[in-house]
Amino acid sequence: MANENQLQEKISIIEMKRHSLSHILAMAVQTIWEDAKLAIGPAIENGFYYDFDINTTISEEDLTKIEEIMKNLIKKDLKFTQKKMKIDDAKSLFAKKGEIYKVELISELAERGEKEVSIYETGNWLDLCIGPHVSSTSEINIDGFKLDRVSGAYWRGDEKNKMLQRVYGLYFDSKKELDDFINWRAEAIKRDHRKIGKELDLFSVHEEAGAGLVYWHPNGARMRYLVENFWKKRHLENGYDFLYTPHIGKSWLWERSGHLSFYKENMYSPMKIDEDDYYIKPMNCPFHIMIYKSNEHSYRDLPLRWAELGTVYRYEMSGVLHGLLRVRGFTQDDAHIICTQQQMESEIIEVLRFSLSILRAFGFNEIKAYLSTKPSKSIGTEDQWEKATVSLKKAIDIEQLDFEIDEGGGAFYGPKIDLKIKDALNREWQLSTIQFDFNLPERFDMYYKDSDGTEKRPFMIHRALLGSLERFFGILIEHYAGKFPTWLSPINVMLIPVADRHIDYAYQIAQKLKSKEFFVKIDSQNDTVGKKIFRAHAEKIPYAVVFGDKELQNNSVTVKNRDTQKQTNYSVDQFIQQLCIERDSYSNTLNL
Repeated sequence: MANENQLQEKISIIEMKRHSLSHILAMAVQTIWEDAKLAIGPAIENGFYYDFDINTTISEEDLTKIEEIMKNLIKKDLKFTQKKMKIDDAKSLFAKKGEIYKVELISELAERGEKEVSIYETGNWLDLCIGPHVSSTSEINIDGFKLDRVSGAYWRGDEKNKMLQRVYGLYFDSKKELDDFINWRAEAIKRDHRKIGKELDLFSVHEEAGAGLVYWHPNGARMRYLVENFWKKRHLENGYDFLYTPHIGKSWLWERSGHLSFYKENMYSPMKIDEDDYYIKPMNCPFHIMIYKSNEHSYRDLPLRWAELGTVYRYEMSGVLHGLLRVRGFTQDDAHIICTQQQMESEIIEVLRFSLSILRAFGFNEIKAYLSTKPSKSIGTEDQWEKATVSLKKAIDIEQLDFEIDEGGGAFYGPKIDLKIKDALNREWQLSTIQFDFNLPERFDMYYKDSDGTEKRPFMIHRALLGSLERFFGILIEHYAGKFPTWLSPINVMLIPVADRHIDYAYQIAQKLKSKEFFVKIDSQNDTVGKKIFRAHAEKIPYAVVFGDKELQNNSVTVKNRDTQKQTNYSVDQFIQQLCIERDSYSNTLNL
């Protein structure tokens, strides 16, 4: 009983309303189809669902009927009453009603030693449920809910079981909140990176060739080139060196690192080479350590800041793969900082400043830090944990970041900061991680010679800034809805000759733009200027550049801004000069 009370304390009022609506949904469905068998019906984020085994396909028209019955039930001010029932009585009751899924759940409770179950009655209808629910349907805002959609769902999520029909509903405490959410979701669907990726020909994933593996098309590859070049330039300016490491490693490496003990379920099966097992890498860290150990190091060599755009492979269940956001092969923008204890604080301050500057350059200005501290099971000394945690907190304070502390949420091998950004739809995404590691330096016996000639263990800091390029691109596409700023756009300029006699002029301008490393496209189709401009905007190209006889005579162009629709006339040289200023300043707005 204590567990039930604790559960009820944790569940919010709106969750109770959503859960109660799942019962009202089941009542309505069984009003229309008496033989419908009930599976489960929980509250979920933004709403609720219920799974049904029913000998008909629920249609959109049916949803309207079900919704109307639900509203009538809510108006009746029905009470939700909890009762306890002996487990054998409950099993018999639901068996008589033909509720085979409830019988299965009750049988499992009996096997676990439970003597009674919780039943909720609503009017003359009842369900097996631990609750909690509202006291009465009158507590539910009748204008705040809407049935959303129907989808298939295997019983208990197992594809070997029967496919059921899942009816989803939405619920908020006001019609305005419901409408706002529906509008927000419609915008999110428009921004779906998979949809925009196809429209702009950025990338593809081919199930037949390997699920979760990304193919970068020319447009996407150009964008990736721009991001990688920016990333490399900024790392060089901030004192990093670059590494390149193999894609596979001998089993010894992963045994020593601990991955085969703690991470094997996320690793792919080994391949046999010269009688030894080799694994494709899920992480870059052990390879960086091997480079460190290839030479002796003095305190004078430190700190070392080593960065790599290293492609790694991790096993993910097929059901969770999602475009660029959840893949099996991805390029991680890894860095490892190896330093002395005395350098630790200044390095953390610097790496946090650097991480924030990169995220802001991409247009992410709402950033929150999450500081994860020592868990109950950990390695490393109290002194190490204390100094590392203090240095992370100090860096957050210096940057005046909004933050939360996740007490005991650190990895067993060290505390960390996670940086989460908010995108244009106010969704939070975790990107950067700054993670101390007291484990790998010990496992690989890393050391340096201190000023007194003694061997000391260095501090090691993992840092993933963008996380992975694939996931970051997915976030970036949705943040900008494909309307990228000039410096990130896979095509910067669409050149639009008014007539065929202006095509040579188009190629002259294109050559000048290409010499300045701009990506250019010429629309030489036999169409009106209006249709050509429309195509340029459909492809989300920043600038449509139009020229006819007048422009040809004056060595000028008429430039149309994608975002403002403003038209401005420039000389060709002036246009290119202004475009260079916009790109090289990494402006996230179109200024011409």
